[in-house]
Amino acid sequence: MSLDGKVALITGCAGVNGIGRATAKALAAAGAVVIVGDLPGEGRLEQLEALADEINGAALALDVTKPADIALAINTAQSVGGVDILVNNAGTVTGAGPFLATTPDQWQTSFAVNLLGPMMLAQAVIPGMQVKGDGRIINMGSIGGLGGRAAFGAYSAMKHAITGLTKTIAAEFGPDGIRCNAVCPGYIATDMHAASNVRLAAVEGLPLDEMKRRRYEAVALRDAGEPGDIAQAVLYLAGPQGAYVSGINLPVAGGIQLGL
Repeated sequence: MSLDGKVALITGCAGVNGIGRATAKALAAAGAVVIVGDLPGEGRLEQLEALADEINGAALALDVTKPADIALAINTAQSVGGVDILVNNAGTVTGAGPFLATTPDQWQTSFAVNLLGPMMLAQAVIPGMQVKGDGRIINMGSIGGLGGRAAFGAYSAMKHAITGLTKTIAAEFGPDGIRCNAVCPGYIATDMHAASNVRLAAVEGLPLDEMKRRRYEAVALRDAGEPGDIAQAVLYLAGPQGAYVSGINLPVAGGIQLGL
């Protein structure tokens, strides 16, 4: 597995125990020049800069809902050869909860971050990939985008849309040598997942350990995965082994049932 000479742009990388960070490390270890981005504030930029130093990459304040931030990221990538690999990892669970309690503003936020942002980033990198005749776009889907789940309305709806966006990009730009796939995590032990566990325990009135036990009963392997499990799937799709793979939505979920 070698990504020597490739430039990767990865969003949503500030989390200390996140998929973006694990993915950045995996792609950098394979030889890619990696540009990492995330929202500013709450110490995120400091965490990003530390990550960039560790992997000899670059860190950017990047709000995926802002065209100006996206343009800056593309310009930064062009200075080192242009984006070869885009990993749309940034996401939010805003709007998760009982369907009747969600608000239009929450749905708008979920739409902006989980769907519109990846769409705008894809539009920004595709012209350069067309010139090169090669490129990989890897969207972060979800097991919630492959089946119906209660109390995740906005999030699940946007992740279903990501599966469609992935297939559309793959179909339209395959003739240009551009592959587009999505990785669909199940329960992965990130900070976001830990917060979800706490929220669901409160909603169900259960101790946290009992809620987790019940939640993971739906997983064939009976446990959550690790961010590195997702990073390895991204690495496969980004590298030479994934050269003939496009338009798939790959579950990495320990055998969880998809729901309705």
